[in-house]
Amino acid sequence: MSMTDPIADLFVRIINAGGRGHEKVRMPSSKMKIEILRIFKAEGFIKHYESIDGTDHPTLEVQLRYFPTRQKKSFITGIKRISKPGKRVYVGKNEIPRVMNGLGVAILTTPNGVMSDYDSRQRGVGGEVLCHIW
Repeated sequence: MSMTDPIADLFVRIINAGGRGHEKVRMPSSKMKIEILRIFKAEGFIKHYESIDGTDHPTLEVQLRYFPTRQKKSFITGIKRISKPGKRVYVGKNEIPRVMNGLGVAILTTPNGVMSDYDSRQRGVGGEVLCHIW
């Protein structure tokens, strides 16, 4: 069975696992998902991720990050998919969005690769806005 939007599936699996307090979540792997998770880790939203190639299909295992309290509260409060398969959203270098006045991160695909809003502003490139995470 093919998936229409594998990036949205990644976000839903992470949000659902964080809401239930799971330490790890597994999902099908792709290059785009690995790049998105690389930014999530660099920004401190997840602990770790790794690609598992032992099965028929490559799999990603993501270790979620929680606040050190009695009740498990995920670092990821919300993820919003901006550019969808039915409607792509592109921005120029001067139109890169700020998520929650800098508390969140926008992830963009640019000609230089997948990067955060901060990196794309520094390099002066625009692109497709994949999501906002806070």
